[in-house]
Amino acid sequence: MRMLSIGMLSGVLALGLAGCGTTTGERALSGAGLGAAAGAGTAAMTGGSVTRGAVIGGGLGAAAGAATTRDDIDLGRRRR
Repeated sequence: MRMLSIGMLSGVLALGLAGCGTTTGERALSGAGLGAAAGAGTAAMTGGSVTRGAVIGGGLGAAAGAATTRDDIDLGRRRR
């Protein structure tokens, strides 16, 4: 149960941070990096395979980043 909770928390955090970037490619790339870091960290804390966690997290982060649009996450910038 604890592993599931940590995994879900990491997924939510990766989704929230995947909006970093102005183009779809930038958001996918930043989402992949953040997701890989979150996945590896979660796997390390739970005793799982760090490589597998990084790959899964990177894939989910990239997908979340590519699925977001510029307007999904407002970073406090005003658009003209």
